Amino acid sequence: QVQLVESGGGSVQAGGSLRLSCAVSGRTFSDYRMGWFRHAPVKEREFVVGRRWSGDNRVYADSVKGRFTISRDNSKNKLYLQMNSLKPEDTAVYYCAASPGVGPVMSAPSYTVWGQGTQVTVSS
Repeated sequence: QVQLVESGGGSVQAGGSLRLSCAVSGRTFSDYRMGWFRHAPVKEREFVVGRRWSGDNRVYADSVKGRFTISRDNSKNKLYLQMNSLKPEDTAVYYCAASPGVGPVMSAPSYTVWGQGTQVTVSS
């Protein structure tokens, strides 16, 4: 079973940057699809970006294209989300998620393992 632990959240002013980390452990996670989602108060959980751990194809939500970048470090078994040019509307709890690869990449139900989340707050 894959296990995920996020870190790196915090408070920044608009225009600032943060890098979120997701420590990944468990057997055969190299076959998994990995994603970042976010959940803001009074909003539905929102897809941010997804990729296969072992591949280069990345899918970004339109709202973050050009500002956010997903990457991974095989030596550290970590997934990252670099967030630049942050906006107040990016404020949310951000979750790392893993999927065995079945279902649409942007669909939360496709992901079977979730981290505990990390809070990102962007002030104007």
